Parts: sequence; structure tokens; C-alpha cells
Amino acid sequence: MKAPLQFALVVCLLLSGTQYSMAQLKTVAYADGKQKLSGLLAKPASGNPKKAGILILPAWKGIDDHSRKTAEQLATLGYYAFIADIYGKGNYPKDAKAAGEISGSYKKNVAQYQQRIRVALNELVKAGADSGQIVVIGYCFGGTGALEAARVNLPVKGVVSFHGGLGRDKNRKIQTIVPKVLVLHGADDPYVSEEEMKSFQDEMRKANADWQLNYYANAVHAFTEPAAGNDNSKGAAYNEKAAKRSWEAMLIFLAEVLK
Repeated sequence: MKAPLQFALVVCLLLSGTQYSMAQLKTVAYADGKQKLSGLLAKPASGNPKKAGILILPAWKGIDDHSRKTAEQLATLGYYAFIADIYGKGNYPKDAKAAGEISGSYKKNVAQYQQRIRVALNELVKAGADSGQIVVIGYCFGGTGALEAARVNLPVKGVVSFHGGLGRDKNRKIQTIVPKVLVLHGADDPYVSEEEMKSFQDEMRKANADWQLNYYANAVHAFTEPAAGNDNSKGAAYNEKAAKRSWEAMLIFLAEVLK
């Protein structure tokens, strides 16, 4: 079977819910200076002549079942997939309050967040991915990180933010953004204000970015996360239709930028 046809078949199987053997995750120990980190790697389950890689930035509680499943699915599709450890050993949050505090500190200290993404990219390349064929994706807090990777032009082809924060310090200088940008956003997300949305779009224009923004109807924050429940009134809830549509949008984006 030719590679493009095989790829299309696997995509159809995943989107239709048909069972397909998933790639195995391997723990990878690495470090940022003295801080010990522990990421997860899934190598391609099928041929990947371009050695394309996807760096996954998890949500505010760190590496979870959702990010693990995402890595396994991407590896099944033929990508090298690496889940970054942003917080590091000894700093993993035990509850939502702690997760809010530590993720908030990285949002304020974006240089540190960018550095943690940078060292994770290095690990993805060490694992076998081509340094010129990488995309960063992220969920919630990780979606914020994906945009930070674009804002400082880390050496990636593109970034994808799933229901991530879009805000930035207005005192930061806007520079040209080279990686392509895809933002997948819940139309009813209460955590991103209309002002923040307009500011983000203005930033993308001033940065001369190649960007896309997809809204998903009746979707709030964390719409890809089954663990978020289904009560939109809480501000964060799973939306199956939005989750599937955003996944498909990401696959189209990956096919475009990782030519």
C-alpha cells in the first residue's frame, strides 16, 4: 500500500472510532540545567521517511492521560511524538489549586516556559525527528506554550493551540512570526475575553503571521478533554463534535506544513 493511501486509511480508522494498535510510550529522562525532567516518547508505528515530529505541551496539571493518548495516536499516524515535562520532578501539582499557581507562574515568566519548550524540542530531535520537520501542539496551558514557541520563533514549522490562552504582555514587542499558527478555540470559552481575542488577532496581523483561527460552536474551555465532563456552565467541558473537528483541522495543518 502506498504511503499516502496508508496514511489516509489510518486517519479514517481513528476518526471513525475503529480500534487500531497504538504505539508504546517510553519515559525519557532529561534536564534543564539542574532541574530533572521526565518526558514521554512515542516513536512512529509506521514508516516516516521525512522523520516529522510533534512536540506535545500538556495542560496545566502536567502530563496526563489525554496527552498520552494524543502521543500514541500521532505515533500511529507515523510521527515522532514527545510529551514535554514543563514543571520537572518535585514540582508536579497535586490538585487544581496548585496547578493554577504553577501554570500561572510560567505564564508570567514566559522566558522560562520558552526554555522548557526548547529543551524538549532538543529531546525530540535526539529521538530521531528531523529538526526541520517539527510542529508544536498544546492543550489549555500547553496551547499558551505553543503560541509562545511561535512568538520567539523557535525552530519549528508550525504551532497548534487547542483551547489555549491567547494573552500576552502588552509591553512585549511584537516581532515577525515565522512558524505557521493554528488556533482551535471554543466559541463560548469564558476564559478568553473578547478584548483578548481582538488583541491576539491584531498581534498576528502586526507579526505578519500565517495564521488561522477556528471557532467551535457550543464549545467552552477544555473541549477536547473527556475528563472535563459535559456541563458547559462550569466553563470547561468536553464537546465530542468540537474535539473531532479540531483534530481533523490539526491533521490538515500537519499535512500542509510538514510537506
